[in-house]
Amino acid sequence: MVTVYYQDDTVRVTSDSVHAGGQRVPVAELTYVWHVRGRGSARSRSRLVGRGVLIFLLSIPPLVAVVCVLSLAYAAQDRGDWRLAATILGVCLVGALALIPFLELPLSWLDRSYDRGSGVYELWVQRAGQELMLLQIADAMRFGQIYRAVQRAVEQHGGDGR
Repeated sequence: MVTVYYQDDTVRVTSDSVHAGGQRVPVAELTYVWHVRGRGSARSRSRLVGRGVLIFLLSIPPLVAVVCVLSLAYAAQDRGDWRLAATILGVCLVGALALIPFLELPLSWLDRSYDRGSGVYELWVQRAGQELMLLQIADAMRFGQIYRAVQRAVEQHGGDGR
């Protein structure tokens, strides 16, 4: 019986073989598994830039609000009209609280960018005494799943999955 440890559109790791990058490698021929963090690609660098832009855009409204609150408090102090300042601040606070649900989408994008990582990850194996790179991807979460699956397959077969 063949056990499937991981499977997606391009990678399949079973107890018999590893299919990745257009290659099929029998697990019985693998003696050692390791990973290397490769040089970043244009895609991984663009993910970093996008993350920075998103953080910048999400930080602008709170900064503007702080400046407005400080200037309103300063103006109220000069005029001695704290009731008007408190009313405006209350309306602004209610408005800000009403906008919180709309932050879910950009914050989920930011969270997803951290899940994917910012580098390129390479999966290497030793097969018949030779080193072979099986996979190179920029998605850290997916890479971790594939790497653990290959390790499990090699360990179950009696190799050194370290």
